[in-house]
Amino acid sequence: MNRLKLKNIRRQRRRRGRRKRIMGGPDRPRLTVFRSARHMYAQIIDDLRGVTLASASTMEKDNKADNAGAAGGAAEVGKRLAERASSAGISTVVFDRNGYLYHGRVKALAEAAREGGLQF
Repeated sequence: MNRLKLKNIRRQRRRRGRRKRIMGGPDRPRLTVFRSARHMYAQIIDDLRGVTLASASTMEKDNKADNAGAAGGAAEVGKRLAERASSAGISTVVFDRNGYLYHGRVKALAEAAREGGLQF
């Protein structure tokens, strides 16, 4: 088994362990992060209804920047997600880092979302 496959299996195991305890509801939805090699994606999800309330990513047309895979692109995603959440009436969320370490791009996205007004 190659190193990247093993790394992803370990992340999936950490993710399943955390998802047992993290649940987003209508009063406090879940902010989940997905990090690929080139892009960042973030969603605010109501798990009880199974509905995505707000989302942002580096793949959007207005964010086709050169730094999409870097911390700067992740910070832009966090700011945009916080704006969309506030327009949807969401102020507090549960942060689900999805098995990723709270470091680098994930940390940049979270801090930018906090600066944008989300509380977690």
